[in-house]
Amino acid sequence: MSSLLVIEDDHPLRTALERGLGDRGHVVHTSDTAMGGFQQVLARRPDIVLLDLGLPDVDGLTLIGMIRTASQVPIIVITATGDDPTMIRSLDAGADDYVVKPFTLDHVSARIRALVRRTRRTRRVEKEPIRVGDLVIDEPSRTVTLDGRPLSLARREFDLLFALAQRPGVVVSKRDLLADVWEQPDGSERTVDVHLSWLRRKLGETAADPRYLHSVRGVGVRLVHPPRLEAGA
Repeated sequence: MSSLLVIEDDHPLRTALERGLGDRGHVVHTSDTAMGGFQQVLARRPDIVLLDLGLPDVDGLTLIGMIRTASQVPIIVITATGDDPTMIRSLDAGADDYVVKPFTLDHVSARIRALVRRTRRTRRVEKEPIRVGDLVIDEPSRTVTLDGRPLSLARREFDLLFALAQRPGVVVSKRDLLADVWEQPDGSERTVDVHLSWLRRKLGETAADPRYLHSVRGVGVRLVHPPRLEAGA
């Protein structure tokens, strides 16, 4: 199974996660502080981090940023705050998933399994890079170039772009993207909107003036070959 790191200052919850996830075959390490957790990320290199936002020494959002400077380990945020702004800030900081307290152990276990499957898929060797216009997406190396220049994409930004690139020109619904990329078909479509806005910014376009990512109101979004500009136009 997986190596997990639980960073949570609530002792009963931390103990319950350690015991319950351990009973399910995972190797579970814990920390009750942000800095202790960060040191364990560096030393133990866990497969997945479960992170509470309300830590006593360093804010959880700050810790996500610290982890992202050193590791691309998948992070599941576990918090009592379930509002959209907090979710968006967590995803923006670099989290991969978000679970609101109170939750069941089965729910957390399912989220862990989903992240493990996604991580394994990204490691498998696939076919040639996908080319859409001057955009080149290479899944094995998880690299993207635009006009020959590398783009720096977060994990979910790459997964979203790759999901669309596999069906160039096809309108993909947000529900399908939630299922394919986040494995949460009943999740919030706002999650897709936020990641699309980040992708557009990195592709040098906007929703009002798109080149590659074209939204179809009420249907979904598609990745298209941008039209070539005529010489002298």
